[in-house]
Amino acid sequence: MIFRPYYYFETGCAAYVFGCGTLGKCAVVDPHETDIEAYIAFAATKRMVITHVIDTHVHADHRSAGPDLAKRTSAHYCLHESAQVQFSFEPLQDRQLIDLGNTRIQVLHTPGHTRESVCLLVTDFKRGNDPWFLLTGDTLFVGSVGRPDLPGHARENASQLYESIHQKLFSLPDEIEIYPGHFSGSSCGAGLSGKPSSTIGYERRWNPALGLSRERFVEQVSNVPPEPAGMEQILAFNSGRDESGGFRP
Repeated sequence: MIFRPYYYFETGCAAYVFGCGTLGKCAVVDPHETDIEAYIAFAATKRMVITHVIDTHVHADHRSAGPDLAKRTSAHYCLHESAQVQFSFEPLQDRQLIDLGNTRIQVLHTPGHTRESVCLLVTDFKRGNDPWFLLTGDTLFVGSVGRPDLPGHARENASQLYESIHQKLFSLPDEIEIYPGHFSGSSCGAGLSGKPSSTIGYERRWNPALGLSRERFVEQVSNVPPEPAGMEQILAFNSGRDESGGFRP
């Protein structure tokens, strides 16, 4: 497997390019508008074709390159089927499998940060038949969890987030590595570690939010930091709307 993270230290964001070097297929996850050329160039150096561009949710803190990158590379642009955007995309369903040659993605719908949030469970069949790592988007961070308030209804969403983590992510083996969409410096959660990766087992044991009862979890994670700067404009862009609410060309 080819695996390349892109870390944006000014904003605490992460994007990922990974796939099968043998059969030359790869995916780009949570791409940033500023780095379209970098993703394309990296894939080319590894002789891979970008077949899928996936946003784990509609982002509120940075402009996504998703639709434009997919158009440039003739790739599938993917969001969970519940996403509310004003452009076409390939709808993802819970437990859906995406084939990237010797690499396979399984989609896990994990609502809570947003209703369309997904995590991506990745298997490298050249390494083994068991899943290797999980891209957790804004659902689970190192030392923290995603904020539940950006779509509104913070307490209801926090309860969903608790369910997504405890029922879906914590059903996975402890050795599964996690690669979140953010680390320290991001406004998409509170108390994030500066270390940009971890494991399910480590977070199960040491993440301070995850040993709480549902009631205490909802209370704690609903107490959120300030909204990301320019959030409304970023959400409009990533949803395909212009500032007047109409379609973005």
